Amino acid sequence: MPETGTTVSNPVIPGFYPDPSICRAGEDYYLACSSFEYFPGVPILHSRDLVHWTQIGNALDRSSQLRLPLDSPSSGGIYAPTLRHHDGRFWLIVTNVSSDGNLLFTATDPAGPWSEPIKLPGVPGIDPDLAWDDEGNCWCTVAGVGQVRLDPHTGKTLGPDRKIWSGTPGAKAPEAPHLYRIGDYWYLLIAEGGTERCHGVSIARGRTLDGPFEPCPANPILTHRGTDHPIQNTGHADLVQGPDGSWWMVLLGVRPGGGTPGWHVLGRETFLAPVTWVDDWPVVGELSLEAPAPPWPLQPGAVTPLRDDFDLSELAPHWVSLRHRPAEACTTKERPGWLTLRARGTSLDDTDVTFVGRRQQHLSCRVRALIDTAAGSGGLAVRLDEQHHYDIEAVDGEVRVRARIGPLDSVVTSRPTPPGPVSLRVETVPLPVTDPRTGPDTIVMGIEDQDGTFVELASLDGRYLSTEVAGGFTGRVIGMFASAGSVHFDWYDYEPLER
Repeated sequence: MPETGTTVSNPVIPGFYPDPSICRAGEDYYLACSSFEYFPGVPILHSRDLVHWTQIGNALDRSSQLRLPLDSPSSGGIYAPTLRHHDGRFWLIVTNVSSDGNLLFTATDPAGPWSEPIKLPGVPGIDPDLAWDDEGNCWCTVAGVGQVRLDPHTGKTLGPDRKIWSGTPGAKAPEAPHLYRIGDYWYLLIAEGGTERCHGVSIARGRTLDGPFEPCPANPILTHRGTDHPIQNTGHADLVQGPDGSWWMVLLGVRPGGGTPGWHVLGRETFLAPVTWVDDWPVVGELSLEAPAPPWPLQPGAVTPLRDDFDLSELAPHWVSLRHRPAEACTTKERPGWLTLRARGTSLDDTDVTFVGRRQQHLSCRVRALIDTAAGSGGLAVRLDEQHHYDIEAVDGEVRVRARIGPLDSVVTSRPTPPGPVSLRVETVPLPVTDPRTGPDTIVMGIEDQDGTFVELASLDGRYLSTEVAGGFTGRVIGMFASAGSVHFDWYDYEPLER
């Protein structure tokens, strides 16, 4: 994460890393996010300073843990995990809205392996949270806001679920509950207002874990609704103590660009904000793109390499696929130093397309890949969902650019290419706002000649690959795909650009 002197930059985890849940184990911090239709699921990130984060794995990396049927819609799948460290173990509870409902997993090492799922048929709803009382009883609180006692080892519920607080009267979508024992009170933190521009964070407190709960007079304790703040949709928060005992909040937000209504393209990202306490209520400090560095030494961790040469036997954890990743369709073992993809679906329109991508994490970036299509066809795609994606595809001695925008599907342009591997290139370029209709960015697609000369084939409006157009809960993922036969990728570059 960039830092300059005494400031650090938000978001601390840029790109499609929404619904953050955080826990502390000794001097280490771990954070989990929603993954929706992508496999493997629930990215796990590590930090020593709350500022620099490194993805160390995915909790759900086996098909036995994560069932995403091929008819699962985009923005289905895995919702809102809660990650906790208790009694020497890590606990992860999630909702799979596409198949198995609420599930519980455990691990001794958050990098994995994680256990097989414990099913929770008695836990209703979504956004489950875990908390333990002073007697060691485990309680699960869900969106709504309801609560039920739970045996976390068997998944059995112990007694009925009951409503404990409904948030601000009239506010929609009370969700993302988290319970904490802090000082003399139990605090119930929730998101409400919906995960769009009216999103906010509210809190209540009670003397016991099951209430009654008294709402904070200053609710919402954080929201940017009705403002022109560059960070919007602020909500779905979690609290944690810093290395010096101070309190901090991680939360999701978006960075809209362009004119009206503003389009966010990277998805909901993870931000960090300071928290102080006044009269036993939390007060959230300024949330900004540039913030004062926390008052402890920063400890940068490992950085995701810009280039992957596919020299390892397994893909790094930042690579994701759609709904599953059959070994026969994706391997680095067939052709050493190359990633081999075998086509299943014929295009990004198909839920079963063979696709391997990484989250777009920068508003301006350049992605390149060298593809050999001697035995098939494929290319690079900028994807939001099956109905919203831009592709540059090498097929039958030519490269063509295709745009899928809702019901419209068009081959924008094509160009003949000589035999042999071809270097494909995609750039995202933010735009200055010239009128209310200005989109957030332009997506430029083309090829590179052997001498490195870039040949632009198409320049496409980025607003159509935004949540405000497509809907849903995800962000852009830029990756490689196979549309027929087998294709091989020698390398893939992801380069942030300064504009």
